[in-house]
Amino acid sequence: MWILFAVGSSFFAGITAILAKCGIQKTDSDVATAVRTIVVLLFSWLMVLVTGTFSGIHNISRETLLFLVLSGLATGASWLCYFHALQKGDVNKVVPIDKSSTILTIFLALIFLHEGLTWAKLGCVCLIAIGTYMMISRKKVIEDTKKKDSSWFIYAVLSAVFASLTAILGKVGISGIDSNLGTAIRTTVVLLMAWLMVFVQGKQKEVKEIEKKELLFIGLSGIATGASWLCYYRALQEGPASVVVPIDKLSILVTIAFSWIVFHEKLTRKSAVGVVLITVGTVLMTMA
Repeated sequence: MWILFAVGSSFFAGITAILAKCGIQKTDSDVATAVRTIVVLLFSWLMVLVTGTFSGIHNISRETLLFLVLSGLATGASWLCYFHALQKGDVNKVVPIDKSSTILTIFLALIFLHEGLTWAKLGCVCLIAIGTYMMISRKKVIEDTKKKDSSWFIYAVLSAVFASLTAILGKVGISGIDSNLGTAIRTTVVLLMAWLMVFVQGKQKEVKEIEKKELLFIGLSGIATGASWLCYYRALQEGPASVVVPIDKLSILVTIAFSWIVFHEKLTRKSAVGVVLITVGTVLMTMA
């Protein structure tokens, strides 16, 4: 069943990027992140109440709570960087970099979770790495640097790094507790972090200025994120992180398909080959 949950996580994560991009055309990305986190939080705690797992909160050890908090902080940092990158760059450029967190996660899982790294897995990592590199056309990056703010690249890389830490910390943090409860607790941490960033930067007044259309998309992206998280952490709880994470990252296919439909972002031949390599590497990873 954990494979099905991982696939569900991938689908909802792919939709999230598109909905979020639609919601931050005019709205500041930090403000949008804070608002959508409210939706994710409500969704997460609703699932806790529905599944009747709230009572398990009394049995959470200090170590587990610590890792949940750290995972929440890593998630918050990843989100803030990711939506900054989405606001400044093209979806088809930002998402592949963010999804490359698979590579770092696999090595971190090897070091901290002692999940084995076979030659087959290493080969898959190489395919994913080469595919990601091909999708981030060097020529395109140079052109973007000349034409507009290129900071999206830095934010996308930071998003990938924090996403990797999120997966490892989350894996440790949900051991021994229900995944729905773990997700709700760490979402609470993300909410506090997101709104702290808004108030520190003095952007709280911008919340009232969000257009209704963008607010709708922000809300929908929050719901999609909530669904993705619930599936993702259920999969992490039952399956190996080095396999669950690559499946989740297949959301890139969903994102690319919708970015073409919604934003008319087309892939070059080189980028298309990159997508194929990432997909093949990810699929083979689940069998390695």
